[in-house]
Amino acid sequence: MKKRVVITGTGIISPIGEDWTTVYAALKAKQNAVRVMDEWVTNSKIRSKLAAPAIFTDPGFPRKTVRGMGRVALLAVTAAHRAVVQAGLLDNPVLSGGRSGVACGVSSGSYKAIKELVSIMQPDSPNLLDATTYVRYMPQSAAVNISLFFSLKGRLVTTDVACAAGSLAIGSAYELIAAGKQTVMLAAGSDELSPFNTAIFDTLFATSLKNDTPKATPAPFDKNRDGLVIGEGAGCLVLEEYEHAKARGAEILAELVGFAQNCDGRHITQPNRIMMEAVMRSAIEDAGIHPEQIGYIDAHGTATDVGDVEETNAVYSLFKRAVPISSQKSYTGHTLGACGVLESFFAINMMKEKWFAPNLNLTEVDDRLPDLHYITGNGLHLDTEYVMSNNFAFGGVNTSLIFKRYVP
Repeated sequence: MKKRVVITGTGIISPIGEDWTTVYAALKAKQNAVRVMDEWVTNSKIRSKLAAPAIFTDPGFPRKTVRGMGRVALLAVTAAHRAVVQAGLLDNPVLSGGRSGVACGVSSGSYKAIKELVSIMQPDSPNLLDATTYVRYMPQSAAVNISLFFSLKGRLVTTDVACAAGSLAIGSAYELIAAGKQTVMLAAGSDELSPFNTAIFDTLFATSLKNDTPKATPAPFDKNRDGLVIGEGAGCLVLEEYEHAKARGAEILAELVGFAQNCDGRHITQPNRIMMEAVMRSAIEDAGIHPEQIGYIDAHGTATDVGDVEETNAVYSLFKRAVPISSQKSYTGHTLGACGVLESFFAINMMKEKWFAPNLNLTEVDDRLPDLHYITGNGLHLDTEYVMSNNFAFGGVNTSLIFKRYVP
């Protein structure tokens, strides 16, 4: 029998805040975190000079603890620490008892470590490698450091699939608990800011070039959108088996009731509305509900030309109505490996507030998009029991999560 999975702790680092109070104020004020990166302005190899750096308060962990962490791992561990503290599990023996694990996704290892590795291929450059270069570079660095920090002895899952890394981590953790394999899972996603990521999307003509008007971009679903902006951040959700959480008197923040993941099997970078619709339908089936019960969709909403078109048409094909939809990437930029966790955090808290943030910079909906309720203005007051959060990644990796408001 499928076990119930609940969320008992959250921790975030984002461009618009490090806790819900600050994030909520930024969403209400319609504050965009995008700015010009002065250090990129003279770099002719990068057309887009825009990014959304994270607001990050260094936790001051001991040097011995952090020496094997690049920034991407430090962000992840910090977010996980905040989540575990909120869940009331810090120093709880359940973490080290073999029934607790971690699922964490990133898009790559630390940028600084990558530069160190590249140095050995440059004859005129000094060798920058040191004893920690590889452990800061390796894709599992964030997940491993979380497991070491909390002495986790259960499952370790790495979901390094870029834009869907965080949501796949949540879904993978959910499935382990639902199947009775684990009692607690830390589900995390993280990515550090670097010109490396912007350059990749620049090469694909997917970045916004509104360098003179940073607050006017990104603009998901808008007719005049011109691409994404890279952001930075990390997030972690503590997922816990319901009976275990209830027995220890934990505060339950929400219930995770549905998840699905599939692959396009068609093209490595071009999105596919057919499989996007299929993954949402599968998540709804997993939750045991009907499409009309979903009150809000937290969109992937990257503000790329084809991406927005495929995603919204997939949504309309499934729901057949003007379901409310918005994208927090218009506030934070695209935080890559972190976005699935950050956006789940936003969706859960907005559901509790009964208020959903508007899409920033949306003045005229692209006429190629179907008739959905693209939230604008001062947001939408809505009382709903279920919200859906979707993410779609290069490689044709599609994910969909469904959260239910928890009522004791």
